[in-house]
Amino acid sequence: MNYLSYKTVSVNKEHAEKKWYVIDAEGQILGRFASEVAMILRGKRKPCFTPHSDCGDNVIIINAEKIQLTGNKMEEKYYVRYTGFPGGQRIRSVKEQLNRKPIAVLEHAIKGMLPKNKLGDAIYRNLYVYAGPNHPHEAQKPEELKINTIKK
Repeated sequence: MNYLSYKTVSVNKEHAEKKWYVIDAEGQILGRFASEVAMILRGKRKPCFTPHSDCGDNVIIINAEKIQLTGNKMEEKYYVRYTGFPGGQRIRSVKEQLNRKPIAVLEHAIKGMLPKNKLGDAIYRNLYVYAGPNHPHEAQKPEELKINTIKK
């Protein structure tokens, strides 16, 4: 065999074959689910994975309001933000955040698992999260993808 004919494939975003997936988050555990989605967004499950390019797939998440957490994290886990003014620290529990803006919980978890640079920002734009069961991406013909993170 002539080993000199084999070349390493380095995929850029123009040559990446991107698919669209719909994933139902109902009853899924937040951290386990977010790590699986981050791997799909990044493209790490593809044989042509290239670390320096956006070669992952587009992901649509439905039923984000029905995500679950283990233990007492619903009351004990907090999201802290700062307004920029003195005394402007704001604390909100996960339960409060799910009532106010349910998509923010999943978006925050998934974004934290992506690279912290321009590539991570570009990959994050391939994520679409919706609180209910409906989404406006039927024209892309997304495939349904099952992720089993439910621990019994």
